Amino acid sequence: MAEHTSSSIEIEAAPADVMGVIADFARYPEWTGEVKEAEVLEKDAAGRAEKVRLLLDAGAIKDDHTLAYTWTGDDEVSWTLVKSQMLRALDGSYRLRPLAGGARTEVTYQLTVDVKIPMLGMIKRKAEKVIIDRALAGLKKRVESSREG
Repeated sequence: MAEHTSSSIEIEAAPADVMGVIADFARYPEWTGEVKEAEVLEKDAAGRAEKVRLLLDAGAIKDDHTLAYTWTGDDEVSWTLVKSQMLRALDGSYRLRPLAGGARTEVTYQLTVDVKIPMLGMIKRKAEKVIIDRALAGLKKRVESSREG
């Protein structure tokens, strides 16, 4: 089993508001930075994305890949890589935990990345950490600013 990296952040919003932003793939280019395009290819019976194509530009890693999403209740979503030009694996999840009676949310992001080109494990972990930290900061900013406006 590949090693993974995870990190958590607290967001001043209810879990449903946070998951609403996570599930809105069309708007990812507005707040993620690295995602330049997002296209939902398939949806489940509840209308949630099951397969999403993402065009990624994260500096050293530029990729067009497709991810398969699995939704567990209203507080967790995980994904696995379906196809990619540069990546061998891109598996991750967002887990939401209500805090303060549901007024705030702890979001834990877990990620495993494996590239097709040789790369030291230490460098891979650092890249995962950068991706996670940027995504969590972007998510927090997006959710909290949408509540103010």
